[in-house]
Amino acid sequence: MKFLETELKGAYLIELDLREDERGFFARTFCKNIFDEQGLPCEVAQSNLSYNARRGTLRGMHYQAEPFAEAKLVQCVQGSLFDVIIDLRRESETYCRWVGVELSAENGRILYVPEGFAHGFQTLEDNTAVYYHMFQFYAPQFARGVRWDDPAFGIKWPLEDPIISEKDRQLPDYER
Repeated sequence: MKFLETELKGAYLIELDLREDERGFFARTFCKNIFDEQGLPCEVAQSNLSYNARRGTLRGMHYQAEPFAEAKLVQCVQGSLFDVIIDLRRESETYCRWVGVELSAENGRILYVPEGFAHGFQTLEDNTAVYYHMFQFYAPQFARGVRWDDPAFGIKWPLEDPIISEKDRQLPDYER
């Protein structure tokens, strides 16, 4: 695995080391020892799968508040998506900045999202599936979010007229 730090401190794009032959390939997508060497917390508490039937589906921007702040690994295992993270750590030099990356089944890249970041994505194809390793248990009373089109961030989503849940439409603007 190759760890490429994004513009947001502590967030990494991970490229896989593919072992290919005539049958296809094999790649390690997670190894606690390697994450420990990188200094990244990595105790997996749960894993989740998100299936999205239609292109343009937008989910986010979600996070969990302290003391249940969560780090996660995000990987697209079918289709493709535009994945977005926002640094909400008030003490961070990249506070309130966002980064978007394309994750796809084809490129196999994984995004490491640290604690204190909001996360969301927009699907670029029908039938897109996203797999998450979560490093904290889901705590609904600490679930939070900010609006996907909050002008405080100015996220440039690739597709207009997103398909978005009523719950995500009602997320508040971020208060600095």
